[in-house]
Amino acid sequence: MSILSAHDLSLSFGATTIFSGIHISIPANAKIGLVGPNGVGKTSLLFILNGLTPPSTGHVHTVSGLRIGYLHQEAMQAFAGHDNTVYSEMLTVFDDLRAMESRLRDLEERMAEDYSEELLDKYGRLQAEFEHAGGYDYELRIEQTLHGLGFDDSLYEASLAHLSGGQKTRALLARLLLEQPDLLILDEPTNHLDVEAVEWLEGCLRMWQGALLIVSHDRYFLDRVVSTIWEMSRVGIEVYRGNYSAYAQQRQARIEYADKIYEQEMERLAKEMDYIKRNIVRASTNGMAVGRLRRLSRDLVAIQEVGLVNFLASTQWSELGIGGVRPFTVIEAEQAIKAIRKPTPRLPKLTMRLTTTHRSGDIVVRSRDLLVGYPERPLFTSDDLVLLRRECAAIIGGNGTGKTTLLRTLMGQLAPLEGHIEFGASLKIGYFAQAHDSLNPDYTVLDELINHKFMRTSEARNHLAKFLFRNEDVFKKVGMLSGGERAKLAMALLALDGANLLLLDEPTNHLDIAAQEALQEVLESFDGTILLVTHDRYLVDRLATQIWSLEDGHLSVFKGNYHAYMEMREGVAA
Repeated sequence: MSILSAHDLSLSFGATTIFSGIHISIPANAKIGLVGPNGVGKTSLLFILNGLTPPSTGHVHTVSGLRIGYLHQEAMQAFAGHDNTVYSEMLTVFDDLRAMESRLRDLEERMAEDYSEELLDKYGRLQAEFEHAGGYDYELRIEQTLHGLGFDDSLYEASLAHLSGGQKTRALLARLLLEQPDLLILDEPTNHLDVEAVEWLEGCLRMWQGALLIVSHDRYFLDRVVSTIWEMSRVGIEVYRGNYSAYAQQRQARIEYADKIYEQEMERLAKEMDYIKRNIVRASTNGMAVGRLRRLSRDLVAIQEVGLVNFLASTQWSELGIGGVRPFTVIEAEQAIKAIRKPTPRLPKLTMRLTTTHRSGDIVVRSRDLLVGYPERPLFTSDDLVLLRRECAAIIGGNGTGKTTLLRTLMGQLAPLEGHIEFGASLKIGYFAQAHDSLNPDYTVLDELINHKFMRTSEARNHLAKFLFRNEDVFKKVGMLSGGERAKLAMALLALDGANLLLLDEPTNHLDIAAQEALQEVLESFDGTILLVTHDRYLVDRLATQIWSLEDGHLSVFKGNYHAYMEMREGVAA
């Protein structure tokens, strides 16, 4: 049964249409991931479904009494006007239970003096109701949820007003999970969570009894949580059954099929047009040519009205709902054929390549007896490390465990406190910094590139176009770029260096899924060695040959990808 449905939703601001043609239905226990390029209107759609923004057209229908929980992408104002601490805010979810608990205490006091059967019966019924509603474990649920989302005990009594933006978002997520709404809508729920907290949230959502609608750039998270993918474009939503990986395969198959039928249909139309043009001028064949032009005109109008895919899928003209058609002239028919577009238009895509100027030695990095950190604050000891050419080591661990510090140590910016590091022969290191702090905010994009490596303006613009900086984009000030644009610019600079060892610190941060996929393809084909710090477990799973795991003040080495690493951990835990 559908608990929420929407028909013909659109959203416009003035003459600008953000999206249109949205038709959706959410069943009671659905687990849906909503994906699409940045700027397509995913967050705006969530606002409409929550009743926070009216659509320009269409309507949303919900079943009576539907309880919706909504996590904003950034929840800075989530607790405006609340004076509660973190823990006391969680307790408000259970006000009804706490009131019931208070009534039980009152009855217990009365029962100390009154042993009447009526009072005992009343107490028994209330106690059974209290137990059935979870009255004996709600405090445990609060503690498990807060701990799972990364709140340690020291933050329980912290005022909500004094929390950072990320902490407020996590606190709101905790409260929503405790409230257990019928439909939980989450906009980028993993943004402020470390890997351990994300894995806890995955486990929680896999057991969720209600419906889920999740916007996320975390492909691994979507793989483990959702069973349906909605792909949003500016003209509608396409539904795919399965998790993210299944969606990616189905989408590619649909694209290939659409390309195939497009080529076949364009070939058919071209042959028809060729016959008509050759025969319409001859008296003996004019009648046949006119008849075929009439039928071709009808086909072209149908394609214009319902699209190529729907036209080819129909078996009867009555299905298309198209009435009489005025025959085209030959010129009009040729123009209509030229106007037909592929049914799956490609979005602009990163087309970069990372090439090496020369080959490194077979042993790239080797260390012994390392102690890494700062004189006043050592961070971790380490297994002995060996990284070979064309391997990829992924450094994983919680926030603050020292992942970036290890990269800085390997780059020579920090000396190890103990032990030593050896680098192989013929290394050329390229570094992608998480904060992109080497970029000059006062430069234009074009200036930044030419300053990094001098070249002609035309060459620089061609290079930047591969990273989606086109036309006037190259004159944007670096300081005015979005996080995703800064990441693409940093990658454009890295692509010029010819490095054979890449040190990458959160390279997919701020990138939408399409850009993540493009970067992944580039790194998979890179003919060098990669040392990677990232929360992107999907990328780690595809690239890593080693996992360097930072936990409890020690770096441990596991040979294999992320999936094998998690299987090992789960086996040890069992």
